[in-house]
Amino acid sequence: MLVKAGKGGLAAGAISKALGIPHNTMSFHLNHLSNADIITSQREGRSIIYKANFDIVRDFISFLVKDCCSDEIASIHKDKESGCDIIKLADCCSDNKKSSSNG
Repeated sequence: MLVKAGKGGLAAGAISKALGIPHNTMSFHLNHLSNADIITSQREGRSIIYKANFDIVRDFISFLVKDCCSDEIASIHKDKESGCDIIKLADCCSDNKKSSSNG
């Protein structure tokens, strides 16, 4: 949810309401994510705004693709023009599509 929210982040109350989780439970989890440096928080008036730490999230996704996925499932490479990492996901269901369309 915080990754989708982008750099603006979301108020704790908005997160709690959207997920249907009581405020105290949400605060508990947000505090642990903040302590792990996965998210950051900033007070704005009466609200605390939480934001994804995009460097950590990017590094985690990169780790999962490079170190945990078989190349048959996913691979990652650097785009020469932009310098961005590109993740390529395999079409795992292509064999199922072919067999179901053939018979």
